Amino acid sequence: MDKIIINGGNELNGEVNISSAKNAVLPIIASSILCSDKVKIKNAPMLEDVSVITSILQQSGSSINIDKKTNEILIDNNNIRPLDGNSELVRKMRASFLVLGPMVSKFGVCRLSMPGGCNIGSRPIDLHLKGLKMLGADVNIGHGFVEVKAKGLKGNKVYLDFPSVGATENIIMASVLAKGRTIIENAAQEPEITDLVDFLIKMGANIFGAGTGKIVIDGVDELRGIEYKPIYDRIEAGTFLVAAAITKSKIKINGINEEHLRPVIAKLKESGVLINMIDHKSLIVDGRNERTGVNIKTMPYPGFPTDMQAQMMSLLSLSRGSSMITETIFENRFMHVSELARMGADIKVDGRTAFIEGVKRLSGCEVRATDLRAGAAMILAGLVADGYTKVTDIYNIDRGYVKIEDKLRKLGADIERIKE
Repeated sequence: MDKIIINGGNELNGEVNISSAKNAVLPIIASSILCSDKVKIKNAPMLEDVSVITSILQQSGSSINIDKKTNEILIDNNNIRPLDGNSELVRKMRASFLVLGPMVSKFGVCRLSMPGGCNIGSRPIDLHLKGLKMLGADVNIGHGFVEVKAKGLKGNKVYLDFPSVGATENIIMASVLAKGRTIIENAAQEPEITDLVDFLIKMGANIFGAGTGKIVIDGVDELRGIEYKPIYDRIEAGTFLVAAAITKSKIKINGINEEHLRPVIAKLKESGVLINMIDHKSLIVDGRNERTGVNIKTMPYPGFPTDMQAQMMSLLSLSRGSSMITETIFENRFMHVSELARMGADIKVDGRTAFIEGVKRLSGCEVRATDLRAGAAMILAGLVADGYTKVTDIYNIDRGYVKIEDKLRKLGADIERIKE
């Protein structure tokens, strides 16, 4: 199994290009099910999760061509059929559940194994199913699977008890071809949802209010094929912001939307990092000043993203003074604490809050990528740790970062992927 080895201590310099957002591309691929024409996704990130969801569509009869040289995905769903609910692929990735809404809308039935993904806490599917029920679907939950049937989805008002990103996306996709008007209240407001809506509108959907807590969908009869370029990955961009800060380096990052990263940028600036936008999609980050501790509370967008919590913890473990991170989204998202402690970090956890006392140095050792973002945190810590850091279970990292070791090496990091 592959491992990433880092010899810490190198300063970074140069510039890095951010890939398109995994969390935007996955629902876009899923929503292509709604269209029988060809759909081309440009600048797609070549990630394991993207491979999984395209394989799920291929098992259902889709014709998909992936060009890794141009980073384009061409999808032809003219011969797609209902999904095989026993697919092992579905159990590999939680985002596979995003095909539920489009499949029910397209075929009136979908049977899915319970989805997998990172073990970062409870992510119940009840809000997805509640939304589909409100649109007229019947739901049957069995041992390890869920089956949803509908003779014809009809628009309705859906209130989400929590602004779930996946549930919001599934309900939007199910509503696009439904009869009448659907209103989603307390909808998630993440940029990836707005990108999905922009994609669907370009295909002919009638949707208003994306990026707010109230989304209105008026059903249409059909969608048309298009070409589309998804938004940049704000979490990858945030990870490289922290990479510059933790290594006390100055680099240029291309592929950034400042609005999407506002809470991360604000906390980095509060800690002492200098960040300057130089045009509408590039910035210079300078982490050479002394950093001080800050307090962070993860929240649904536009609050501080839970997907940046682990990376910030690596940074704060080496910042002067005390810091506190409160995790409100997932109850089991501090698994990286024990790994950072192995490297010498001083972190104590009480419930959903981590208390961090900055230390002067970390020591390289073998650590695990316990989940996707925790893996990024281990790499960041390894960039500055004394000696060598070996990161295992990096299949988790590959789910969300496009060749992160190559990008860091081009910036000057001593990092490599090895097979053992």
